[in-house]
Amino acid sequence: MEIRTTFHKKLREIQDDVLVMGSMVEKAINRSIETLKNRDLALAHQIITDDQKINGKRFEIEEKCIEIIATQQPLASDLRTIVGVLIITSEVERIGDYAEGIAKITVLIGDEPSLKPLVDIPRMAEKTNDMLRRSLQALINRDAVAARQIISEDDEIDNLYDQVFRELLTFMLEDPKTIARATRLIWAAHNLERSADRVTNICERVVFIVTGKMEEIGASKY
Repeated sequence: MEIRTTFHKKLREIQDDVLVMGSMVEKAINRSIETLKNRDLALAHQIITDDQKINGKRFEIEEKCIEIIATQQPLASDLRTIVGVLIITSEVERIGDYAEGIAKITVLIGDEPSLKPLVDIPRMAEKTNDMLRRSLQALINRDAVAARQIISEDDEIDNLYDQVFRELLTFMLEDPKTIARATRLIWAAHNLERSADRVTNICERVVFIVTGKMEEIGASKY
């Protein structure tokens, strides 16, 4: 009984760490969009530096997962949860890398004049963060229904990305001088689109933890 109590206590601590890491990544996404809109190069460099903190949190969680496997004799269902959390942590860390990538795009753009006011890219970021936050809450609540719902919302991000791509392509066709600036904004939008894909991966792992079934719920429509 004491072993099981200790196990669940340590597992709760790990899950709390995942929530903290998710909050760090959510903040990085918000700040990266802020740098893109305001051309805040100092903040962009700070985001790039702070990505190491997100990486460090991932390593900390991984070490705790390894320790709990080695010392707490997890049952099969417990082991499924730990493995799922390990994979989810990796996905969250990759989303942080995409936020860092947007900050690097801001540095690349530098003081070039703005091509257009940013509307759909911030909307993509807001939706991605909402999905990320809810996916991690679905993990805590063991809510497979919520996880499946979040996966279905990925189409909203895809549609926004298509909209951004078409609009920026129009700029490039009308004035070839805008190609470099438009391409960089497409890169930023693509980072957000890929971030949302990572959230669907998180949700698939939540479903796996709850049901024990491996499913590619968010399979590509292409």
